[in-house]
Amino acid sequence: QVQLVESGGGLVQAGGSLRLSCAASGRTFSSYSMGWFRQAPGKEREFVARISWSGSSTYYADSVNGRFTISRDNAKNTACLQMNSLKPEDTAVYYCAAKRGGGSSWSGAYDYWGQGTQVTVSS
Repeated sequence: QVQLVESGGGLVQAGGSLRLSCAASGRTFSSYSMGWFRQAPGKEREFVARISWSGSSTYYADSVNGRFTISRDNAKNTACLQMNSLKPEDTAVYYCAAKRGGGSSWSGAYDYWGQGTQVTVSS
């Protein structure tokens, strides 16, 4: 079992930055690939970024590539999403998720989810 708790969301102006954190419980955090997803009102949940269990491999959605950076610290059981150059269209609830084995951009592949944190970008 893995429990995930996101933090770091908030209100920011366009062009600003936020850093989301995902704190995980359990002693096997390092065996899970981690992903970040987001869901805007009236839209489906979409993939944002993912990172392998070791942190050596990352992958991003085209919409955030070059602006967002995913990272993890297995010693601290945390995964982070650094978001720069934020745009109003980045407004959404952001979720972190964990899955055993290799990473995936498909939300259905993930075993555990956090409760989400709201990110609002004003124009």
